[in-house]
Amino acid sequence: MGEGLTKTLVCLLFIGIGILMKRKISSKEQLGGIKSIILSLALPATIFIALLKIDIAFNLLILPLLAFVINILLFGSGFALLKCLGIKYDSAKGRTILLLSASMAPGLSCFPFIIEYLGEQSLAYAAFADVGNKFFGLILLYLIAMHWFYKLTIRKGEKSTKEGGKIKGLLLALVNEPINIVLFVGLGMLIFGLNLNSLPIFIQSVAQRLSLIMTPLVLIFIGLAVNVNRKAVKLILQILFWKSGIAFIISGIILLFLPSNLSLASLILVVAFPQSAFSFWPYAHMTAVKSLEKKKGVKTFDSKLALNMLAFSLPFSTILILIICSSGPIFANSWLIIGLGVGFVLIPILFNLFTRKSGFNFSSVPRENLQLSK
Repeated sequence: MGEGLTKTLVCLLFIGIGILMKRKISSKEQLGGIKSIILSLALPATIFIALLKIDIAFNLLILPLLAFVINILLFGSGFALLKCLGIKYDSAKGRTILLLSASMAPGLSCFPFIIEYLGEQSLAYAAFADVGNKFFGLILLYLIAMHWFYKLTIRKGEKSTKEGGKIKGLLLALVNEPINIVLFVGLGMLIFGLNLNSLPIFIQSVAQRLSLIMTPLVLIFIGLAVNVNRKAVKLILQILFWKSGIAFIISGIILLFLPSNLSLASLILVVAFPQSAFSFWPYAHMTAVKSLEKKKGVKTFDSKLALNMLAFSLPFSTILILIICSSGPIFANSWLIIGLGVGFVLIPILFNLFTRKSGFNFSSVPRENLQLSK
């Protein structure tokens, strides 16, 4: 049995364990606790170790910018998706799809496979890139969400004050997030010529032991989080295939312009990273907006649709990233990636053409039939 197949089977087995544990660990509080351990301890420790094993170079600064550009392109493509789905972009459902489909959450859906298949250096590069993605998700998407909210309201007198305070809070959250803390500390150490061996042995040992639990814990969490209702699959799958297809096209175009001497792991990283699941941050912004809506009597977003998209996005992205990382050089071919992306984008287009010709309008299905079971 090949090494790649062995790693894939191990990953699938951990996910299967999570599915079997759903009866024992099912509440939101329990799942939230596991997620907090992953994002606050295991993942930062893994990134910290990986970061201190690479040679710092200023050209790495392009990675956050590249991730930010990918977010922008995903957001722009969302308008074409809404037109394909027959959903008005200036509607609660349309704004929800636009905000979520531009976001990425590589921490839960991508990083575990990067460390397992591509190695520590690729994980460090991905962590650098995620800084740009987080800035987009935390700051820019919040500004967009608030812009849409205030556009719907008649009273705008307190707009600047409330936005300013919220943005300050988001910036503090960005700085205080454990992953970003280890990035700042790690970068500072690299700038002064320090590495992992410069730390006391007991700190090295703690970081390494925390790092060991990350991949199993994330995969078990994915199994625990899977909860699919077939009634919601058609609409959300169209959104996911579109987002994934656009991401493949962007990755393929980037591959065309990359130097030919790059490692296979770096090429695969370019393809896998944009396939990350939807981020929780846009939903957090929607929740913040919802607290303001009670006073103004407007509805900016469809929070139930947002939850459904988040729930289904994680297993969808996990499967894709697992295939990408375990397939070797196949996903390093730029034209193949672009072709695959075009094929994915055509799925929702052809589906809607077929349903309109047959006289069935999927958007007319009652909302209760578009919800995932909780």
